[in-house]
Amino acid sequence: MENSLRVNLGERSYDLFFGAGILGRLRADLDAARAAGRKVALVTDEHLAARQAAALHALGDGIPRLVLPAGEGTKRLGELGRVWDFLAEHRIDRSSLLVAVGGGVIGDLAGFAAASYLRGIPFIQVPTTLLAMVDSSVGGKTGINLGAGKNLVGAFHQPAAVHIDTALLATLPPREFAAGMAEVIKYGLLGDADLLARLEREPLTLASADLAAVVRRCCAIKAGIVEADERETATEGGRALLNLGHTFGHAIEQVTGYGVYLHGEAVAVGLCAAARLSERLGLIGADEVARVDRVVAMHDLPVRLRAPLPLDALTAAMGRDKKVRAGGLRFVVLRALGEAATLGGVDPALAAAAFREVGAE
Repeated sequence: MENSLRVNLGERSYDLFFGAGILGRLRADLDAARAAGRKVALVTDEHLAARQAAALHALGDGIPRLVLPAGEGTKRLGELGRVWDFLAEHRIDRSSLLVAVGGGVIGDLAGFAAASYLRGIPFIQVPTTLLAMVDSSVGGKTGINLGAGKNLVGAFHQPAAVHIDTALLATLPPREFAAGMAEVIKYGLLGDADLLARLEREPLTLASADLAAVVRRCCAIKAGIVEADERETATEGGRALLNLGHTFGHAIEQVTGYGVYLHGEAVAVGLCAAARLSERLGLIGADEVARVDRVVAMHDLPVRLRAPLPLDALTAAMGRDKKVRAGGLRFVVLRALGEAATLGGVDPALAAAAFREVGAE
């Protein structure tokens, strides 16, 4: 059964479509676009092309397809140039549609290509990982990584639509599913105590009867935050709340070269570090920190670094984070489990101590 959710952003509004086996709706939309003379192009990755060949084929014959390497290393300038060249080769114009089929890496990269090619063309998100379904496919943040840090180059470019088919998760490796759960847990921690309580009762798995409902709930939370603060300009709260655990997590990814931790795994450690920072700030207690650790571990995610990382390198990476303002670190902290806040002017020594508690040295 299909259902939808509207992201209300004025002329940039769009719908999220949910349901098992709903790619037939997208096929109909693409066929209609092509019949009207619009060109369609598709970007995906090697893993998707192998695991979901039938789903890609179902979107239509004759659609030009660019298959990129899988993994975070693809979110870089060289691969972005390949997408631009692909679009130019197939004479994609401003009336065309670019379809991004894959996880967060493909969505971010193809979305940024769509934002920048011809100064902006429409694109459609078809997320195929749990992380992309609940988080990165919604909200219009696109971009690539630099050696200096994650997502340092990008643009806000809202998709024309997002098609979320949870049946596509059937071929997702367990490690990738667990990585997506870090973002689900994040939503419970930052603004939905009921969702957090559900995750604490029993792990969410591919077999959970309420998987699709949880995915939709996470999207609804993010949609509400994006509608209120589309471009992360609010000085308090707002879209920045979605970065809970990410200042720590992005530093872990950058220091380890984007190849040791999946994004969700780094965020999971970041959530545990953020809980410890919140405790040091006197906002939550040790019992709440233990609950964060427990729900993270329940979902097969790390609560500590797998091997020690140098604290000075992690601290330097945090200093290059795009959330830095006037040279000062800003963190998302927990006022309670289910309530988060943004906080500037955090003593770097407190952040360093939180990082030590999760294995930095």
